[in-house]
Amino acid sequence: MYCCYKSYGVTGIEAYQVQVEVDLSRGMPSFEIVGLPDAAVKESRDRVRAAMSTCGYPFPVAKIVLNLAPAAVKKTGPIYDMPILLAVMSSRGYLPEPVETRAFLGELSLYGELRPVRGVLPMVLQAREDGIKEIFLPKANAEEGAVVDGITVYGAEHITDVIQHLSGEKTLEPQPRKRLMEQAQTYPVDLRDVKGQALAKRALEVAAAGGHNLLLIGPPGTGKSMLAKRIPTILPPLTEKETIETAKIHSVAGLLEKEGTLQVQRPFRAPHHTVSPAGLSGGGSNPMPGEISLAHNGVLFLDELPEFSRQAIEILRQPIEDGTVTISRASSRVTYPCNVMVVAAMNPCPCGYLGHPTIACRCSEKAVDKYLARVSGPLLDRMDIQVEVAPLEYSDLTSTSEEESSAQVRERICRARGIQEQRFSGTETTCNAGMTSAQMREFCSLTEEASKRMAAAFDRMGLSGRAYDRILKVSRTIADLEGSLQIESRHLMEALQYRSLDRKYWRR
Repeated sequence: MYCCYKSYGVTGIEAYQVQVEVDLSRGMPSFEIVGLPDAAVKESRDRVRAAMSTCGYPFPVAKIVLNLAPAAVKKTGPIYDMPILLAVMSSRGYLPEPVETRAFLGELSLYGELRPVRGVLPMVLQAREDGIKEIFLPKANAEEGAVVDGITVYGAEHITDVIQHLSGEKTLEPQPRKRLMEQAQTYPVDLRDVKGQALAKRALEVAAAGGHNLLLIGPPGTGKSMLAKRIPTILPPLTEKETIETAKIHSVAGLLEKEGTLQVQRPFRAPHHTVSPAGLSGGGSNPMPGEISLAHNGVLFLDELPEFSRQAIEILRQPIEDGTVTISRASSRVTYPCNVMVVAAMNPCPCGYLGHPTIACRCSEKAVDKYLARVSGPLLDRMDIQVEVAPLEYSDLTSTSEEESSAQVRERICRARGIQEQRFSGTETTCNAGMTSAQMREFCSLTEEASKRMAAAFDRMGLSGRAYDRILKVSRTIADLEGSLQIESRHLMEALQYRSLDRKYWRR
């Protein structure tokens, strides 16, 4: 007897429908699974057999062929345990014929309990697009699935709950609708904790207002990491679209379940410098998102930048430029979004004291050049804002004057982002850093005086085409913070000031 249940799978953060087809026929007893299953899917045979037995249903003594269609797409994980068991039971006559507008997914224990799976949010979103009216999930995933409007979500703790619902013995209660929302902005740190460093704080504000990449260079103990870790406190709230995108990536990575909440905040990822290239970009036999994708719509902080392996940091060049990272394997190709604000911190030399006013540098010129060479020119060119974080004076540390709080800075940033939201309404662009060439021509017009200064700076500083574009984007952000419609000379000069350190350290 033939039976077909609907389920879903995930490739990257995009879901697709899977038809779980079962055919029971006479012949030598066997249980074959076809349709490019991985090891976890093949092991479903034993989980399903044990779960049926513990629930009091004899496993069919027959030739069972199970197909997961489309057969050309590799199926991974234990997602299909629930629909496989239900399809076998329907084929045996224990359950009625499946309803076309229902879908099922979940992992089974040997006792029949339903365990949570990854990627529920994108799968439920796709199910709604496919016209599915009801979807059955493990209880632990039900809240995550219930954020999707227009589809009824049922959460079950045990497979018998689903069996009784389908057979009409006992009705499951639908999961109450949940709203996916940004987490309340409460942080244990504040920008007012940082004494002095007015220039670095201004750079942080400009970077956050336009989503620009930021490089902080300075001796140890000047507050580079302290400043970077306070960037989340001044970032604007997530838009509805950004909230869904961020939650989908966290769902696929299994982080939404671990967080135990459906509240999402802008990510702040700070991988250790020993991270592998695959850890940064993503990878594995079943490609999972890396740190740069987990930081999508947020911040990727690279502390001690030269200590990262050359291969690891160079692999970021293309994703930073394109906003996506593609992981190719022999049997598949997965694309993850990675629209991130990259913030990096580093010392100017191995000992850290090059250029320090009171502590002498112990490094040879060759050692300094070798250290700085770990950060390539093309990567530096992608750092829109480069700021030197100078050593603090004793008077700065002991000052009793009140520093500006994160809330005050965030208010100005939100106003600037509001201008950008109106400017790019109806497009894929969300902030100034992501402007296309056409948008730059439309929105980055310079005054006559600013244009003359830009022409002089281009030749004097030996700027590349990419550096020119990024200077204009930073200028546009500085103008937005002032509420200016046009980029004035003072806006451009401040942006040019943020591009001088690569000339100071890397072109000595």
